[in-house]
Parts: sequence; structure tokens; C-alpha cells
Amino acid sequence: MNTLVLRLGAGLVALLALLALFAPWIAGPPDAQDILARLSPPTWAHLLGTDNLGRDVLSRLLFGLRTLFAVSAVSVGGALSIGGGLGLLAAWLGGWADRIAMRIMDMLFAFPVILLAIGIIAVLGPGALGAAVAIGVVYIPIFARTLRGPALVLREGEMVAAARSLGARPTRILLRHVLPNLAAIILVQTSLSLSTAILVEASLSFLGLGTQPPTPSLGRMLAESRNFLFLSPWPAVFSGAGILLASLGFNLLGDGLQDQLDPRLRGR
Repeated sequence: MNTLVLRLGAGLVALLALLALFAPWIAGPPDAQDILARLSPPTWAHLLGTDNLGRDVLSRLLFGLRTLFAVSAVSVGGALSIGGGLGLLAAWLGGWADRIAMRIMDMLFAFPVILLAIGIIAVLGPGALGAAVAIGVVYIPIFARTLRGPALVLREGEMVAAARSLGARPTRILLRHVLPNLAAIILVQTSLSLSTAILVEASLSFLGLGTQPPTPSLGRMLAESRNFLFLSPWPAVFSGAGILLASLGFNLLGDGLQDQLDPRLRGR
């Protein structure tokens, strides 16, 4: 069952990533308009229908997936680099450095995710870059907390003590001995964070604070189509399904990786 969840999540993520990657070869330009076919249902000419401006829903869905994955990957990657690095350094240095770093992380934890992201975008301005920075700041304390605990255990382990006795420098110990032993935790947390980052990016775009026109965005597609649900529900249905499947894929991938890489869960 654990292997099935992992394969299902990996397969879903790979499928959506390939569709997003080859979007220019699968569908036409996302901004091309067919005014005579506005709000049409799925047809052979437009496989997923058209929106209120006559734009092809399939094309905008695939290019919107590209935007969704790009913003989520940049934000989570930045949060992993900064937050994970802070967590490792705090665990290694200990003392006042650890206390100060963790109190700063607690301050960030105190803010609701969406409100903190909106506050950061209010300073930086709306757009894909502002959304990526906002989501990254939100996830920095999560990675810092997640890696700090296991790093504290590894710091006091026999492996690190042996490396110290051989004269290894702290940087070498962190990179060659501590960090590789945290790879499983990093993979799981990254997958789960990507799942929720997709929802946050879609929420910000839905509110008009994320990716701005003319760049396609699934959250903005959902917001624009809500006024035409009774006339043509297809843009809302397919954009919502794209967000759901992208988040579900990374969620299943993270759960499957956790079950496979955690020895305590392997025999469930």
C-alpha cells in the first residue's frame, strides 16, 4: 500500500510536470482569442472549452501549471536553503545563537500563513516574484524547525564525535556527515511543502495578489470564471481540478516517501 501511494503520487506529479513542460507543443498560445466561441463547452476545436474572452481553457490550464510549479518550486527551494541552513547552524552552534534564531522563527510562526504572505506582497507589490518571496518567507520557519531537531541529535552522535576526533572542520562535518543523514527528512518535507505552497500560490492569485495578467495562472482563472459559472462552468471546473491534482500529487508523494524512508513506518 505504501509503495502504491508513492507510485501514484510520483506518477501524478510527473504527468503534470510533463504537461506543463511541453505546453507550447500540446496547446496553442494561451492568449489567443476566438471571440465567436466565447464560453463554449468542450469541442474538438477547444478540448476543454473556452473562457469569457474566447481563450482556450486547455492552453491556459497547461501554461498555468507552468506558472504554478515555477512559483512553488522557487519559493520552497528558497525556504529550504535559508530555513534549512538556519536550522542546521542553530543546532550546531547551540547556546544564544540557537535561542535567538528559534525565537525569530517563533515570531514568524505566530502569523497566519495567508496574512503574512499578503503583508509581504503589500510591501513588494503583486506579481509572481512577490508571491514566490512571500511563500518562501512563510516556509522558512517550517524548514528551520524541521531540520533543527534531527540535527541536534546528530551533533551529539558518535559519527560526529569521530569526525571531530580526526580533526574534521565544522563545515566538512555538516556537509559530509550531518546533511546526508537529513536527506530523507528534507525530501519528505519538501514534497509536503510543495503541496501546500501550490494552494497558497493559487489563493494569492485568486485574490489578485499573485501572478498578474497576461501570464496565465490557475488561481486567476478560477477567480475570473466564477462570474460565469451558470453560463459555462468549464474554466472553473478544470482550473480547480488542476490545482487539486497538483497539490494532491505532491501530498501523496510526500506521504509515500515518508512511509518508505522512515524505518518506523516501513512495516505498517
